[in-house]
Amino acid sequence: MIKIEHLKKEYPNVMPLKDVNAVIHDGDVISVIGPSGTGKSTLLRCINQLEKPTSGTVWVDGLEITSPKCDMNKVRQKMGMVFQSFNLFGHKTVIENIMMAPMDLLGKSKQEAHDTGMKLLRTVGLAEKALSYPDELSGGQKQRIAIARTLAMDPDVILLDEPTSALDPTMVGEVQAVIRDLAKTGKTLMIVTHEMAFARAICNRVFYMDEGGIYEEGTPEEIFDHPQKENTRRFVRRLKVLELDIESRDYDFLGMDSQITQYCEKNQIAPKAANRIHLIFEETMQLLIPHLNDLRVKAAVEYAEATETAEWTFRYGGPRFDLTQETDGLALTVLKGMAGGMNYAFDESASLPNRLTLKIRQAEKSTL
Repeated sequence: MIKIEHLKKEYPNVMPLKDVNAVIHDGDVISVIGPSGTGKSTLLRCINQLEKPTSGTVWVDGLEITSPKCDMNKVRQKMGMVFQSFNLFGHKTVIENIMMAPMDLLGKSKQEAHDTGMKLLRTVGLAEKALSYPDELSGGQKQRIAIARTLAMDPDVILLDEPTSALDPTMVGEVQAVIRDLAKTGKTLMIVTHEMAFARAICNRVFYMDEGGIYEEGTPEEIFDHPQKENTRRFVRRLKVLELDIESRDYDFLGMDSQITQYCEKNQIAPKAANRIHLIFEETMQLLIPHLNDLRVKAAVEYAEATETAEWTFRYGGPRFDLTQETDGLALTVLKGMAGGMNYAFDESASLPNRLTLKIRQAEKSTL
């Protein structure tokens, strides 16, 4: 079991880990996901002490490995790591790369290390490459060799830091297949990955990292199907978000219109859908302004890259006011024509209690 308590890692200009707490049970297969720069790789490197935490503790099977008295060489014999960049020795053959650590660190004989190495090469489907050198291999083959080298130490825990990120897309599948088989062995795995389908298929737990720690964790179903927190939801659904704050009737319409244009261009939103995004904002604000004494509106448009769909959410103050029911005229007619769905809710405990969500109708279904 691995226990992480109040782990912090700070560099001169950035703090990727502010306060990480987690318990990793024997046999867990954990996918670590999140935006770039949120400390995923740093967490793995702190766990095996390739990076020294600024503060906090890490325990492995009851041993505090963050203690200065800890013999990390012994710990690493049971905790292997697979890197993005393979880290194979170019001047040694494939089988020699695999044999080195068992002979040097575990004291295995040359024959025993060779036999184990060949068995592992057969496991990863590369026995015929035993006498090849790393520069004779493809990226996918190198990564499979790196995994075999890690397995040669028979570790209880394996940390994989984006094992497919440096590979050509055509080679990703072969490495993922090896990791899938590895996940069935009962070893404890932590895998940093940007491959969401792979992360979901392979693990029993997911850590979503953001804001300096494990922002949300749960089963694959909980994280990918029913995320509870906003950042998680946006990430797993690949949502691109633009947020606008309107605090007066004299708000900068042209400036916000320009922000919407830039948002649509940046996310390569089709022109017809982009036009609807603009118009829904304009018509909704036209309906809200006359009816709100204290104009405070937070508007957010979300574009889902995976489905190429978008929706606006308007949160606004004041008493209950459902503009879909309490207004009429051309602006509402236009709004209904562009919206594939309109949903209103009121939460009196919220600072902006009115919430209106409008899904943007797909162009081919639009009546406009």
